[in-house]
Amino acid sequence: MMRSFFSTLLFVISIATGTAHAGGTLGDNQLISSSFMNYELQYRVYLPQGYESLNNLPVIYITDGQWYISEGNFHLKMDEEIASGRIVPVIAVFIDNRDPHNLNSNRRNSEFFCNENYARFYEQELVSRIDADFKTLNEAESRVILGLSFGGLNAACFGLYAHQTFGGIAMQSPALHPIENLFEIYAKTGKLPLKVFLSTATVSDNTQANRSWHRHLKQIGYDVVYRETRQGHNWRNWRPLLDDVLLAFFAVE
Repeated sequence: MMRSFFSTLLFVISIATGTAHAGGTLGDNQLISSSFMNYELQYRVYLPQGYESLNNLPVIYITDGQWYISEGNFHLKMDEEIASGRIVPVIAVFIDNRDPHNLNSNRRNSEFFCNENYARFYEQELVSRIDADFKTLNEAESRVILGLSFGGLNAACFGLYAHQTFGGIAMQSPALHPIENLFEIYAKTGKLPLKVFLSTATVSDNTQANRSWHRHLKQIGYDVVYRETRQGHNWRNWRPLLDDVLLAFFAVE
């Protein structure tokens, strides 16, 4: 009886201090073979608490997913935001950029530089599997692609190549320089049906390029959620903004 009392007391205190978690589940790595990439990739899926009784859930797809788990604790941030009632329940798909059969082999440079085959892999293989396996809301407006650095560049590329599938692009400190004419391509394409999140840091980051990117997107007509931090190109910059990313796309109205 006393033990039950103290368990209840600790739960109440945790709610009062904002530390209670909703208790979502993070699945094990799953393999998927891609005909577009001609190799296998792996991913993990986060499901919010109470998933069994939920339907029509939005999905956020995260490149460099292994780092967003190990360094960003993004699944725990999702627990907190869902438990607080600030965002709706969301499914997250964490895609690993490494060769699943040789984790020392990093594929991000070949995948993230506006690789149209990589976009097609998502659109025609990965998303269709996730929609088949889980209770998702099957519409572009309910899907977001998130990435950092070159993964942020990839999100920008998906805005061009895969906006029929992803209605939201989230870019943390995007390193845009490998695609020199990205601004011009966006300008020629015109405003697309996209929600946009963009962040950068002010110390040893792609600050000036991303400030220009922000202005460019605004000139085209995009409503951009934009953040700057007094950090660098690292997780001290990216981790504190994960709740901003979630709120930009999944806030309870």
